[in-house]
Amino acid sequence: MTKTDRLYQLERLVRSRGPITFAALREALEVSPATLKRDLEFLRDRMGVPVEYERFSNGYRMAGGSDRAAAQELPGLWFDERELYALLMAWQLLSGLDENGTLARHLQPLLERIHRLLGPDGDADARALLKRVHIIGATRRPVDATIFDRVGEALMRRRRLHLRYHTRTRDEVGERDVSPQRLVHYRSTWYLDAWCHSRERLLRFALDAMQQAQLLDTRAREVAMRQVQAEMDAGYGIFGGRAAERAVLRFDAQAAAWVHREQWHPDQSGRWLPDGRWELTLPYSSETELVMDLLRHGDQVEVVAPASLRAAICARLTAALARHAA
Repeated sequence: MTKTDRLYQLERLVRSRGPITFAALREALEVSPATLKRDLEFLRDRMGVPVEYERFSNGYRMAGGSDRAAAQELPGLWFDERELYALLMAWQLLSGLDENGTLARHLQPLLERIHRLLGPDGDADARALLKRVHIIGATRRPVDATIFDRVGEALMRRRRLHLRYHTRTRDEVGERDVSPQRLVHYRSTWYLDAWCHSRERLLRFALDAMQQAQLLDTRAREVAMRQVQAEMDAGYGIFGGRAAERAVLRFDAQAAAWVHREQWHPDQSGRWLPDGRWELTLPYSSETELVMDLLRHGDQVEVVAPASLRAAICARLTAALARHAA
């Protein structure tokens, strides 16, 4: 019997048969006196279960009457020590992604409960462990906490949002109603995939470009998640849309040592060439982000196809050379 199973059984025995003697509990659980004492202390001190010793009956029962006892039942989801440490690691990762502390604020009660469950010794180990986990994020674009909360609420309650949105490519600010479908976190930035009722199609909105977000009473339009994935995930990177082109890229041996282990796109394919280069083929809908990712490899990559992508790389490199040679 695991500790978790034993604690649940102990709690049920006290709740259903209390007052129940120490000896009867030992017999039912088949544990030593020291183990039973530790379990009783754990229920009281860390789980907040109101188990008390009644001297008159020489047994253990739930304190405060049935109402309080019912309110203090053990949770249906329980974790052992290793799982609690894993949750803390996940918390640390989340904190690294959550630059405004928006998510952390809502999850703070969970974090406090984890620390209580670990106890003084385990809690000290946990805090030491978190100091040894460091999350380095890419360049971030902060999101207003109020807007993040409004978007999350609309998504969960399936309500429409009225947005005041800055379209950076055109440097225009406009207003529109959208039906949220899903939140996307990509390269340290939050996006919302939503049905735009002005354009009558699925679009992707950056949360940091939202100047205002108002929750509406109108129910959101439902779009099948299969359709959302087909239209928004087929392109390269954050750019949605159906992939119309396939890029053929050849990386020199030095870059290939890393690139051959990287996933640039779920539908990519790759092969080693006889000269030690790595050839990567992947679909894309917009060349914008793909060009930026290729430029960071400099002279270590060659665009074989299509010609339009090759020309875009040449144009960017020529412009950069002209600027730095001036």
